[in-house]
Amino acid sequence: MASRVVVIGSGIGGLTAAIALRAEGHEVEVYDQATTFGAIGAGVSLGANGTRLMDRLGLGPALREVGSDLHRIQFHEWRTGELFYEHPMGDWYTGRFGAPFLGLHRADLQQVLLDAFGSDGVRLGRRCVAIDETPDGVDVTFADGSSTHADLVIGADGVRSTVRQHVAGPDEAVFAGMSCFRGLVPVDKVPGGDRMGLTFFLGPVSHLVVYPVRRGELINFVAYTRDEAWTDESWSAKGDASQAVAAFEGFNDTVLAMLGAVEDTGRWALFDREPLRQWSTGRVTLLGDAAHPMLPHAGQGSNQAVEDAAVLAHFLGQPDLPVGAALTAYETVRKPRARQLQLGSRGNAKCFQVPDGPEAQARNERLANLPDMVSWIHQYDAHAELQGATA
Repeated sequence: MASRVVVIGSGIGGLTAAIALRAEGHEVEVYDQATTFGAIGAGVSLGANGTRLMDRLGLGPALREVGSDLHRIQFHEWRTGELFYEHPMGDWYTGRFGAPFLGLHRADLQQVLLDAFGSDGVRLGRRCVAIDETPDGVDVTFADGSSTHADLVIGADGVRSTVRQHVAGPDEAVFAGMSCFRGLVPVDKVPGGDRMGLTFFLGPVSHLVVYPVRRGELINFVAYTRDEAWTDESWSAKGDASQAVAAFEGFNDTVLAMLGAVEDTGRWALFDREPLRQWSTGRVTLLGDAAHPMLPHAGQGSNQAVEDAAVLAHFLGQPDLPVGAALTAYETVRKPRARQLQLGSRGNAKCFQVPDGPEAQARNERLANLPDMVSWIHQYDAHAELQGATA
């Protein structure tokens, strides 16, 4: 069984995996190309399928302290802002699914994970450029000329993963024909912001997802619009408030006030990739966006990375299971669910953006069944799933 594990990438999936693997007795180091700790100014939502796993790692209290419990879900008409569907979450959601639905600032979530793992275990400024794998171990080379040796390497290095290329070869990103603006706005600058839970504004060619983070002090928005011209995939790409307001001309006053109040907004094109046939080689595997980059329309990117981390740590914690067999078992459990969510996330955009009139009305009526439609996602318990799994 692997004893020295190197994780490439210090995002949500990489740090969660590092914490879970160390709890199983492994020596773990994390390497990241970033030169400083920090995170994009954006929100992350964790449903019960993610938060229950965080609870089992002992991180639940810290996450509840910095997060916002999303106490209701609401859908609004785009022009008037009229509420056409609402369902309680909060206690109802926790009672049904066994753990809360939290809105979190990405930087707050990353800090909780860093505090749990220890920032001294993360090596910054190390961009992975080469992987040399043998039956006995893996050598990782970084752009600065340094290198390290491990029994196992985990690629948690995102949608442009270097480790993914080692495992599966080069592939092309798939453009969704859509871009999004993201930003954070003080709650007092958003009309009705103090009453918002998980909130949607749905239009024919654009829609927004809005929810509170950081104990309700900030409102996070992700504003999607069909756009074949904007193809910049970078998370560091900047937009500005005037661009966002112009892109959502005709939306209701709440949306326009929120978009106009943002001081720092990012804008990027949406890409995913086709599902992989394999996630692993003998001593190298993938996790999170490196394994299954998905569009954000199911809100499951971070949750799936957390699920990956829990399942991978479980199999690598079996003392009599060789590394290769553990990675095969990990893929067997995780690939079908991740693939279903990857492909389903593509289809969800078509649900959120439909023409006004009969199509929108039919969509709105279907939302009455929303809790049952998404229950398979949120009630999933990765640890329970493993009870009957064999390697």
